[in-house]
Amino acid sequence: MGALSHIRVLDLSRVLAGPWCAQNLADLGADVIKVERPGAGDDTRHWGPPFAKDAAGKETKESAYFICINRNKRSITVDIAKPEGQEIIRQLAAESDVVIENYKVGDLAKYGLDYESLKKVKPDLIYCSITGFGQTGPYAHRPGYDFIIQGMGGLMSVTGEAHDFEGASPQKSGVAIADIFTGMYASSAILAAVIHRDRTGEGQYIDMSLLDTQIAVMANVSSAYLTSGEVPKRWGNASAIIVPYQTFPTSDGWMIVAAGNDGQFRDFVTVGGEAHLADNPLYIINPLRVQHRKQLIPLLEQMTRKKTKGEWITLLEQANVPCGPINDFKEVFENEQVISRNVQLNVPHPTVGNMKLVASPMKLSKTPTEVRMAPPTLGQHTDEILHERLKLDDAEINELHQKGII
Repeated sequence: MGALSHIRVLDLSRVLAGPWCAQNLADLGADVIKVERPGAGDDTRHWGPPFAKDAAGKETKESAYFICINRNKRSITVDIAKPEGQEIIRQLAAESDVVIENYKVGDLAKYGLDYESLKKVKPDLIYCSITGFGQTGPYAHRPGYDFIIQGMGGLMSVTGEAHDFEGASPQKSGVAIADIFTGMYASSAILAAVIHRDRTGEGQYIDMSLLDTQIAVMANVSSAYLTSGEVPKRWGNASAIIVPYQTFPTSDGWMIVAAGNDGQFRDFVTVGGEAHLADNPLYIINPLRVQHRKQLIPLLEQMTRKKTKGEWITLLEQANVPCGPINDFKEVFENEQVISRNVQLNVPHPTVGNMKLVASPMKLSKTPTEVRMAPPTLGQHTDEILHERLKLDDAEINELHQKGII
């Protein structure tokens, strides 16, 4: 039994931030019902290729994008634009502990499914809204997309080739980092609200903003600006405050060296046969190496090109110098550490057969996470949920089907 096996979640969210939050709760044992549009479902069901293939190698309708954020959930299809559909959601909310939604500000109020409406049927309800810019402020009604938020929140201004590199330009992250971090913060906020409710009996409203989150997770970069008043720049794969802490070329590829202190720098250059660099008064301590990086880095690159990537990593690991390869995803999932940690899972699925998933990284000794269900097919559990939660009989459910409500 997961730590949250007593918690019921009604997930009205779509795409990434909300579903990521709900999946975290589901992995911890919560019973999550994912509400989707009849006939279409979550937009990410159609984001592909790639789509998963069945045992015969035939492509299914299960997109890789949807798969990664919807395990351990049950899917019900409900048309919330119709009064009967709205009533179903209200009844499900009355039976739930948490509601998660990421509609535009004010949209759900039109259907009587906003927090103020639902807390009338469930006074201790925890209701989490996730939007691009939050529920207040001049941008509240703007649609928020991860790419735009990465730009507005400062991430792209410090991501990409170094600012003085010819032809350099800002770059977005390779994954939708604002969405994912917002989902992570939202799941933490929900857990805090659950604890508060259990102590006091009070529910509450949670207002999550992608922009707020993006600025928050800039961490030391945001802090550096607020502390110094200097606008941070792009450093490519290097660090603004630690040298050497970047990628280096080898004779057959690239590696990462992260020498976080003076001793590790000395060990790095000693392994490379250039120990004298550690005694050079220009490079002897990190602040001086930062100051003189333009002279030092070419010397280090000349040194690292003399050995292969494998030779370097073996030698540096023996010397306890933090280092590593830059793996593609084939190399990631073939890595012995990744295999030993059971990061890849194989679970049964009604159309794919054997579905490959990435495991939750949360490893709890007493209440471990587990994959109880593969990501659901569209509306897979509609009848089951209406029988179980709302006590509807077959005739009532068939009538809802015929009217296109579910």
